[in-house]
Amino acid sequence: MTDTQAPPSTGPGRLAGAVFRLGQLAAVVGVAWFHARLVAPDPYSLLRSARLVWWVVVAATLAAASYGLGLPELPPRRPAVVARSLAAYGLAVGAVSVGQLALAQPLLPRSSLALLGAVVPLWSVLGWNLAGDMASWRSQRDRVFVVSAQPGEPAALSYELTRRAELPAVLVGSLAVGEARLGPDGSTPLLEAARAAAATVVVLDAAAQADDGIVAQVAELHRQGVRVRTLALFYEGWLGKLPVAELARVSLLFDIGEVHRLGYMRAKRVVDLALGLIGLPVLAAAVPLVWLGDRWGNPGPLLFRQRRVGRDGEPFTIWKFRTMVPGPAPDVASPWTVEDDPRVTPFGRLLRRSHLDELPQLVNVLRGELSIVGPRPEQPHYVEELRGKIAFYDVRHLVRPGLTGWAQIKQGYAADEHDALEKLQYDVFYLRRQGLGLDLRILWRTVRGVVGGDGR
Repeated sequence: MTDTQAPPSTGPGRLAGAVFRLGQLAAVVGVAWFHARLVAPDPYSLLRSARLVWWVVVAATLAAASYGLGLPELPPRRPAVVARSLAAYGLAVGAVSVGQLALAQPLLPRSSLALLGAVVPLWSVLGWNLAGDMASWRSQRDRVFVVSAQPGEPAALSYELTRRAELPAVLVGSLAVGEARLGPDGSTPLLEAARAAAATVVVLDAAAQADDGIVAQVAELHRQGVRVRTLALFYEGWLGKLPVAELARVSLLFDIGEVHRLGYMRAKRVVDLALGLIGLPVLAAAVPLVWLGDRWGNPGPLLFRQRRVGRDGEPFTIWKFRTMVPGPAPDVASPWTVEDDPRVTPFGRLLRRSHLDELPQLVNVLRGELSIVGPRPEQPHYVEELRGKIAFYDVRHLVRPGLTGWAQIKQGYAADEHDALEKLQYDVFYLRRQGLGLDLRILWRTVRGVVGGDGR
């Protein structure tokens, strides 16, 4: 790995992240012990000291800030790793400083905090290198061979693996269904091609699964340690979505947490209400700041209102801080929003990058029109258009739409019908896996995107 390429933040990145955070904890414990036993004029027991609580605060703040800033996996270059690690360290020290101001007494020795400030960037660079090495190792191990009746499927899959993979892998070969079948002379083209490519994962689409000769060859590969996946299972596990060809097939063949599990539905609503109430003071504090910013670089109304389609297809009015030049009334259709949209004003761009423009949607959350996590709601005229072009598009309306969602963190804006279909694949993945664990994962990734400046 070079200085110019960031290690992927998926698959092995999770293990590297765990090792990184354990190392951070060890650094904090080591520095605290070093002061308690070797530096302090009167050595003391760290476990019995009142300082222990504040060292815990430092460790917890450092871990949370590092995750939010994308450490160790996301920074593109080593200088960015050092800068983000110093920012995380600054937040940790800031937490202790607030405590010192509140209690009007020193809590932790300055020399120890300074030593920690030297250790954290060094360990962050080492962790970043570890994440890159592990990602490289994993991507070499997952060598994928595809058998599909769709001529464009291998190229599409190869492209997906280079940009939004949850588990890094590389496509090493493919065969059409007709090419992979047993030959009249008993030849085994799939078996030989997969061996020659040193494949570790063989992926079969529906047509390939229906051919007994292909299945027999794959069974032999399976006995030799090669993993076998259907196209749908591979997309779910490695890409976090469902393939277009499988949407109609699986759209009704799973339980949806918000529809079929009463306990999850109630817990999700409680979480929505709790986070909505916690966020209200932030919204109240943001209003005068946004109003002042609008006077400088975003003239026009403070709020943007627009009709969107909610749960069960019911329309509602969504609220945001306005980021574009004043546009049509809430009931009037507006064009697709795209990255670097020319309608976005200078201050509006800042609101988008910080995601402050989303804060008024907390009112929609408290009213039950939005959830914190769910598929992003679309305008009614787009929904009508997409219903006629994309099979089972309405399945995304079985649950409350969300302020953030799986498709949002994986793709961002939908700028046309192709992007809408892409987002539907992520939405159906979310519906199949819907649960508090995935919701929390989406929230963490959203926070990381906001802190890391990945404004969408």
